[in-house]
Amino acid sequence: MALSTKGPLLVVEDDGLIRMDLADTLQDAGYAVLEAANADEAWAILLEADVSALITDIDMPGSMDGLELARRVGDRWPDCRIIVISGRYNPDATTLPVDATFLIKPVGETELFKALEAHGLTV
Repeated sequence: MALSTKGPLLVVEDDGLIRMDLADTLQDAGYAVLEAANADEAWAILLEADVSALITDIDMPGSMDGLELARRVGDRWPDCRIIVISGRYNPDATTLPVDATFLIKPVGETELFKALEAHGLTV
């Protein structure tokens, strides 16, 4: 049985068009979505909001990349589901936080929704 989301999904992507596309896709499916342009902005949001899932790119400007953000989120909020995306890197399972999912860009709707469902997140 899938769990419904308790809070919004946080999309972290420095490319504005990709971030907007992911956010629109998720909102059209009925998810509440927050957006951040980098990991530092995402961290500030995470400190204020009860986020159900983090969907983050790896390569971003700022004091940390998406993998570091994912590790920090996994350590601090173990119930937050994590999906890491990249078109440049392909991290192995030991690099990702426990139970995180990795998707290769460009991320299609089907694989995005399958990853969310695998994490028990439904609208």
